[in-house]
Amino acid sequence: MDYIAAITKEHLKSELPVVNVGDTVRIHNRIKEGARERIQLFEGVVIAKHGGGISETFTVRRVSYSVGVEKTFPIHSPNVVKVDIVRSGVVRRAKLYYLRDRVGKASKVKEKI
Repeated sequence: MDYIAAITKEHLKSELPVVNVGDTVRIHNRIKEGARERIQLFEGVVIAKHGGGISETFTVRRVSYSVGVEKTFPIHSPNVVKVDIVRSGVVRRAKLYYLRDRVGKASKVKEKI
């Protein structure tokens, strides 16, 4: 086994959240502010998944005060405490970048029943 695989293997999470593109998720993110540490929630629609292994990430989009905000979270990061799936969506694309141009009800993803 090469050295990079051996080093990254110990940093992988054992229980991964099952996150799919189109799902509405609530991410519990650990934030350090000086000596204090707190958990901040970020809720939005998963619009993309990237990579694999230790570098696997997913991008979440939400509209906050009529401004679109996108954050990319590494799945194996120790700062991502928990990922809750609020609702599952039905999509036919791997990347939902077209949601950036949509406003209001047009930016909604149909729910999986």
